[in-house]
Amino acid sequence: MVLTGAVLMSVTGHSRRRVLAGAAGLSVASLAGCGFFDDDPELPEAPDALQPLLDEALALAAAYDRAVVTEPGLATRLTPLADDHRAHAAELARLIGATLPSTSGSSAASAGAVSASAAAGAETVATLRAAEQAAQKTAVAACKAAPAERAALVGSIAASRATHAEALR
Repeated sequence: MVLTGAVLMSVTGHSRRRVLAGAAGLSVASLAGCGFFDDDPELPEAPDALQPLLDEALALAAAYDRAVVTEPGLATRLTPLADDHRAHAAELARLIGATLPSTSGSSAASAGAVSASAAAGAETVATLRAAEQAAQKTAVAACKAAPAERAALVGSIAASRATHAEALR
């Protein structure tokens, strides 16, 4: 005859099965808690919403620097605008905690360089003006989406870009 009743291990009423099942459950719970069974990879931190504005400021400064190198006669007109974009980039980087790429400042050509032709200079200025207009729209959109503590800086950048576009007229 086979006995199928529960065998009690102690006076508390716990069976061997219950004790073993509890120990197995604790083992699995401790493994799950350490991330062993965690299938979800850690999500990378999302970039700051102002990162595109920072990237654009750096790109505009570089575009002005290239224009000054290729059209040295425009240096006095374009260098202050490039410097503005570098200042915007520095402030944005400070705000979002980004590191700016190292540059040696303005790469403007010397003042004694050969002056550029009027047609090439006009084309360069028109290209820069179009870039400023597009960048100004980006900055306005960023300003509208920015929280209050960031809106003043982003609005100032948008206004500066609009002023640059007018200065390149």
